[in-house]
Amino acid sequence: MRLGPGRTGAPRADAFVHQALFYHGDEEYLAGTLPFIRAGLGAGEPVAVAVPGDRLALLRGSLGLAAAKVTWLDMATAGRNPGRIIPGVLRRFADRHAGGRARIIGEPVWPGRSATEYPACAQHEALINLAFAGREASILCPYDTARLAPVAVADARATHPVVIDRHGEHPSGDYAPHRVISDYNLPLPEPAEAVAMSFDLDALPVVREFACYWGERFGLGAAAVGDLELAVNELAANSCLHGGGEGTARLWTEDGHVVCEVRDAGNIRDPLAGRRPADMSPHGGRGILMVNHLADLVRVHTGPDGTAIRVYMRP
Repeated sequence: MRLGPGRTGAPRADAFVHQALFYHGDEEYLAGTLPFIRAGLGAGEPVAVAVPGDRLALLRGSLGLAAAKVTWLDMATAGRNPGRIIPGVLRRFADRHAGGRARIIGEPVWPGRSATEYPACAQHEALINLAFAGREASILCPYDTARLAPVAVADARATHPVVIDRHGEHPSGDYAPHRVISDYNLPLPEPAEAVAMSFDLDALPVVREFACYWGERFGLGAAAVGDLELAVNELAANSCLHGGGEGTARLWTEDGHVVCEVRDAGNIRDPLAGRRPADMSPHGGRGILMVNHLADLVRVHTGPDGTAIRVYMRP
């Protein structure tokens, strides 16, 4: 079995390497990830591993003393919102080690991700290629082919230029990240029932009060209500400044979350809006960046007819 990355020749020193690792079971998982980690440590590269908790324990236990040299993150916590992963996990680590190659294992798609979360995961994987273009970094993304839906595996082939499986490492003939970004930019399903209010710049204090009132009524605790207030303020202000001067806010409950949607007439043209670190965002998007850090999930649909951004908060 030839699962170790880098078997077909070393990439250029300045290239960004983004690989999907298709694994079936723990043996293939370790065969694909441990050589990647050890190669980085052997080359003196900073290494981070951001995977769900059970995989985190498996890898740490298998590395032995070398585990102390690795930065470990539970992706189920740090990457619960896929929109937070690029600025809050990948870029945060890579930027701390600028000037050399950073090596990261990131597993943003795992069994148990909901159907509501998955489109944001697929878009995230596609956007990594834009966010790291020209950077010295190697990112390996494991995919559990035994337990993930076939669409997740197919999308991984479209979002990663290189695939590693039991046959070795090879270029993906299906690589098309911009298609994935577009394919999942779909109108969001309508809620069964929601409370709503329209707002303009003068009504920003009122829309904040509206969100806090209904967030509390729907079961959010004080800390979550405070985060919701900040998120709604950022999104509503963006609507007033960049989305035609007005918008609509709606709130409802869905699958154990309180959901707040802000809709306006604007069109987000920058696919990385809200995913660049704050000091790297010359085109704006800082408000959405804050929202990505506050929320458990953010879903976006944007186009010529306007933009809807949904913020999901757990009680």
